[in-house]
Amino acid sequence: MASIMLKKCNLLKIAQPSISRTFTAISTKLYSTGNVIDPPDDVLFKIPVNPSRENEPLQQRKNRLQYQSRKRGMLENDLLLATFAAKYLKGFNATETEEYDRLINGPSNDWDLYYWATGIKPIPEEYNNKCMSMLAEHCKNLNKEVRIRQPNLVSM
Repeated sequence: MASIMLKKCNLLKIAQPSISRTFTAISTKLYSTGNVIDPPDDVLFKIPVNPSRENEPLQQRKNRLQYQSRKRGMLENDLLLATFAAKYLKGFNATETEEYDRLINGPSNDWDLYYWATGIKPIPEEYNNKCMSMLAEHCKNLNKEVRIRQPNLVSM
């Protein structure tokens, strides 16, 4: 039994460097190019458009946006948008709240929103507004705030 375990350990020691080299080569090739990979335009299915909420009270809208900022589907945007909403959403007026709503619920691809905020892609004209500028500035984190967890939910 001990000889079988020893053989397995030796096999793992031999195999491990080649697996590690292969993974390193693949990850270097994928991430070192600096290219942004966009999904194809001819998608097989359409992402549903968020329903219009024209008569939604401002406080209810802010509470909804605060929650939606936390549940994006990708951790990068969850942290970025949740901290942004906690910092600015309560002080937004109706126009700024509308801009933020269109911003986070308009693009069908959250990666686009992330790329715009980080400056990797240019911001399209329809989303180039005060709210997007604030988000891009927030993304720079000039004050070096620790943003490793989402802030607590509070009523707006």
